[in-house]
Amino acid sequence: MKLTSFPVITLLLLVACSHTSSHNDQPALAEDTTNVPQQPIAPADGSQPALTKYAKTLPLDKIKMPAGFSIDVFAEVDNARSLALSPSGVLYVGNRNGDKVYAVKDSDGDFKADKKWVVASGLNMPNGVAFRDGNLYVAEVSRILKYPKIESSLQAPPKPVVIKDDYPTETHHGWKYIAFGPDGKLYVPVGAPCNICEPEKEIYASITRLNADGSGLEVYAHGVRNTVGFTWHPETKELWFTDNGRDMLGDEKPACELNVAPKAGMHFGYPYCHAGSITDPEFGSKRPCSDFTAPADKLGPHVAPLGLKFYTGALFPASYKNKLFVAEHGSWNRSKKSGYNVTLVELAGRSAKRHEVFASGWLDEATQKEWGRPVDVLVLPDGSLLVSDDKANVVYRISYKG
Repeated sequence: MKLTSFPVITLLLLVACSHTSSHNDQPALAEDTTNVPQQPIAPADGSQPALTKYAKTLPLDKIKMPAGFSIDVFAEVDNARSLALSPSGVLYVGNRNGDKVYAVKDSDGDFKADKKWVVASGLNMPNGVAFRDGNLYVAEVSRILKYPKIESSLQAPPKPVVIKDDYPTETHHGWKYIAFGPDGKLYVPVGAPCNICEPEKEIYASITRLNADGSGLEVYAHGVRNTVGFTWHPETKELWFTDNGRDMLGDEKPACELNVAPKAGMHFGYPYCHAGSITDPEFGSKRPCSDFTAPADKLGPHVAPLGLKFYTGALFPASYKNKLFVAEHGSWNRSKKSGYNVTLVELAGRSAKRHEVFASGWLDEATQKEWGRPVDVLVLPDGSLLVSDDKANVVYRISYKG
């Protein structure tokens, strides 16, 4: 029995080995792949989907706005912060809690982004983004980077050029919003390196500006505790900016500020005076509030106003023209939370005539739990409004149909 079984076993082994080797040497028999998950084919442009099923899980029905307005998710972006739009329609999105900068695009014209790229990574709080002359500018805590002609290859962006690398390194209020002004200069804030202190160096608690190549640094505005958003009036070209008030003076003071700086050299009070009239208990004896420029509007205690833009589109009703949309990120240590809204401000010259909540619902007032936190706003060419949200990890698009 042993002698006759040996050839049979050998033959079976040879057949098995022959079948295995056929995958490398000869065409194999067709396999049934009916139930085998298929891997998605990566697009030639190296993009990822900008929207997934996640967007549909957000409770957008909770967002309350005036009649005729609607809100949708434009793109999903992790920790979505500052926004900058290129003339070709690519939206660049900064990031504070991570290390990346993203690009998203609505390539099919359906008012929702369909493509997303990571265009920079390994950075230190790259919150600020700006676009000019085909170049992307990114602000880290202590450096300003330029990515030349970035849209020639979003899937393989060029290596950045460091145009400025000697901003302060403190991360407390160290993340930056950046934007180019009508004068062609890049405006870069430097927050106070503390809640309340009297910084030794002039550059702290300021808004600086410099040339696009990194030269010519100067302090444009003083006494600005922490601005993470500014813009220019479409007609007067004057600089308007938000400022986050100091903490630890109680729930009701000071109010966060909306300010206007029509010229260089103005001082807005920090750390001596807050909200135009509140003397700081530690430093206020050194200089009176009358020494400083009072805010154009008091937006409320600890609402944390960040990005803002004048409405220059034609999609919304005419009454919205040149009004300011302000993203309120929301309080972090108030006993009853405030902010978590998009606010609309009507101006009268260099003062605010009134402000009101335009969009709300990211905070559940009853439970005091928030599911979203607005960060920045941007008006698209079609007149709709983008709003970034670093908690829900999306960028919304607000439109109007009447």
